[in-house]
Amino acid sequence: MRSILLTLAAALLTSAAVQAQGFDTFSTGPLIEGFGPHAPIENEMPIPEGMVFRHSYDIADEGEAGSLNRRLVTAARFLNMHAAAGVPAENMRLALVIHGGAIHDVADTATYGARHDGAENANAALIAALIENGVEIYVCGQSAVYYGVDNDELLPGVTMALSAMTAHAILQQDGYTLNPF
Repeated sequence: MRSILLTLAAALLTSAAVQAQGFDTFSTGPLIEGFGPHAPIENEMPIPEGMVFRHSYDIADEGEAGSLNRRLVTAARFLNMHAAAGVPAENMRLALVIHGGAIHDVADTATYGARHDGAENANAALIAALIENGVEIYVCGQSAVYYGVDNDELLPGVTMALSAMTAHAILQQDGYTLNPF
């Protein structure tokens, strides 16, 4: 497991400053253990007291068969690193808008396996942990129809939206900012 976390950290974080410290400084938690590796830093941009994050992610790229989707891992990393920096969990509202091939990464075992030669959905435990930590996950209904994925084929807690465009418009009206990464 440690080697997987180190590999994910290497793929996600490539700044020279972080590399100079080494990946031994990365850990998961405190909210989502086993996912979302992050490293402590000397922060020169303080997070304002009482800051409430309303942040959304646009995820269209499907992960490799049988592997975690690194964009889903990014949401766990956001929660973990901010909680470790002292932001209360109740002050972090995240939403994931899933479309394109990425909808398979939030599909049940049978649907995922049918697309990936019987592979298990490595994202299922991460999706459950994200939802348990209040992350809202919306699937583009238009992509779902295109790929033949029905509502009942989504992992528990994942919600079908009319479209990704609709979900983003509603989230923006609710004060969510779109993460560019």
